[in-house]
Amino acid sequence: MYKKFFSVSLAVILTAGYIIAQPPQSGSPSEVRFHVPFVEKFDVPKLDFFNPNFRRPTEANNFREDDSRYHFSRKITPQPEDESYVLVLRLDPEDPAGAGRGPEIISKDFTHFGSYSIRLKVPNVVDVQPNVGAVVGYFTYHMDAAAGLSEIDVEWLIADPEIIYVGTWTGPRGNLQRVGRIINMATGHIYNTYWRVGTGSNATFTERAQNQPETIQPIENFNASTQFYTYGFDWYPDRVVWWIIHPVTEAKIVLWDYAGSTLDFTGIPSNYSRYRVNFWHTNNWWVETNRNSIDKPLFPYEVEIEWISYTPF
Repeated sequence: MYKKFFSVSLAVILTAGYIIAQPPQSGSPSEVRFHVPFVEKFDVPKLDFFNPNFRRPTEANNFREDDSRYHFSRKITPQPEDESYVLVLRLDPEDPAGAGRGPEIISKDFTHFGSYSIRLKVPNVVDVQPNVGAVVGYFTYHMDAAAGLSEIDVEWLIADPEIIYVGTWTGPRGNLQRVGRIINMATGHIYNTYWRVGTGSNATFTERAQNQPETIQPIENFNASTQFYTYGFDWYPDRVVWWIIHPVTEAKIVLWDYAGSTLDFTGIPSNYSRYRVNFWHTNNWWVETNRNSIDKPLFPYEVEIEWISYTPF
């Protein structure tokens, strides 16, 4: 129980740091632009629906030649004539620790209720640096001055690529609520399902029984770093459903169907958000199975993304 508490608490601290680092954002629905359905395919080395989140001025839709954290790589296929690409987010070992301090792409416009999916492969580091502290994030994020935080995420701590972290962040700045689940997809074991609310000395932590079986359907030999998998979530006004596609049967395996609770904050984001993918170094959030996995990356590890899609409801 203590291990789970500290693991979740560290995730809370990291997200709070990410929120602080973001500029204030506001705007009524009439003042913002929303994405129509899209699939961002990397048939050519160009982004149509996302911008790289540069920390210095640059042209909005072009990668800087001197910034190797964002680049495209020819997709490995049996057909040599296939000239499609994958988008690569490369973690610079010199990047400082902290959420949002590594490479990140952000949707050009806002998204809201709908179906989100991505096909990606995380770096394989187990034999190279088993204690590396690094996180791949696939998520929505927008902090609104009035409505508060709207975040839905899927995360991988690459020191153990069998584990998937899913959850939401909601609530006003300074009093956030987190609901989350930690799953080993190779075994189907659910480590815990939890909620926490508040920050600092006012934080509370409780494990939840709602929507928590002991196991879910596993994927044999699942390893997020050895092949591409398709992940996604469906965001409704009254629930969020996270899922993964079985690579052989193509069945949709539900990771968590979260339908809120009787709390004042249900944990279901209500306001529009931005669609994002990032890759960053953590020095204080370890993977569930290895408390030592907070080391600074030694090499420029890479996340590969085949495509990203969004279909509004």
